[in-house]
Amino acid sequence: MQLEIDSSSLVVYEALASEVRLKIIQLLSRNKMNIKELAEELGISSPIVTKHIKKLEEAGIIKTEKVPGKSGQQKISILKVDHIEINFPKKIFHSFASYESSIPIGHYTDFNVKPTCGLATEKEFIGRVDEPQYFMDPQRVDAEILWFTQGFVQYNTANFLKPGETLQQLEIALELSSEFPFSNDVWPSDITFTLNGIELGTWVSPGDFADTRGKYTPDWWPHNINQYGLLKTIRITKHGTYIDGDPLSDLSVENLDTTCDRWTFRIEVKEGAEHVGGATLFGKKFGNHAQDIVFKLYYL
Repeated sequence: MQLEIDSSSLVVYEALASEVRLKIIQLLSRNKMNIKELAEELGISSPIVTKHIKKLEEAGIIKTEKVPGKSGQQKISILKVDHIEINFPKKIFHSFASYESSIPIGHYTDFNVKPTCGLATEKEFIGRVDEPQYFMDPQRVDAEILWFTQGFVQYNTANFLKPGETLQQLEIALELSSEFPFSNDVWPSDITFTLNGIELGTWVSPGDFADTRGKYTPDWWPHNINQYGLLKTIRITKHGTYIDGDPLSDLSVENLDTTCDRWTFRIEVKEGAEHVGGATLFGKKFGNHAQDIVFKLYYL
């Protein structure tokens, strides 16, 4: 689950702002439980537990199912979420001028992928899934989601820096996750990023998420497969390369040839990686973020 710093996420923050509800989450992380069992564990009455359960349900953190019991139907509470990420507003670097370009995820210029794999537009699948040749289908330029278990996709974008302009920072932002045949919130994948043939580093994606529907995921898309990814921002600075502030490698902007006419960016899951868990890329009409792959050059 991903949260923003705005009113749309208040219901989740309010649901978490209770010691009792936090204890309920901890209990449900170990087992499915009914109201009576929760009440006994917490030492409070069933009606009070029911009120707390309703708050957690409204926030999308848990769900309840009716199952046969000794005296008819009983409600069982199940934890839906095992990961929450909070997206803070991006810092804006006021002292630098910038160039920005956005690359639709279907506009890759090279690829080599292995199943499970596939693509889809906002309205339909492109060809048949798990057949890599459809990554060459002309309709691929309209793709809003793509996925593969192993291999890479590669993108090109122009380098707009002019003579005399000095690159201070290069930023790449994209929404992505692992790839599992349906979904699996705990499915690590080593995703490696390369720029102009230079390896930037590897990020371990935690999973492939379908606990809730993506904010922009279209209604026709099946509910039990990739719904959204995590918005990750790679920053190449004078001090090294970082992903969301965490060190990725020692590569700095000074190691880049800023006179090149284009930037070539590769997203790859290597055959020999420790976690070959695939990659899923989300465009502006899928997932939780209305954006494609965004390049931004900060310069003086």
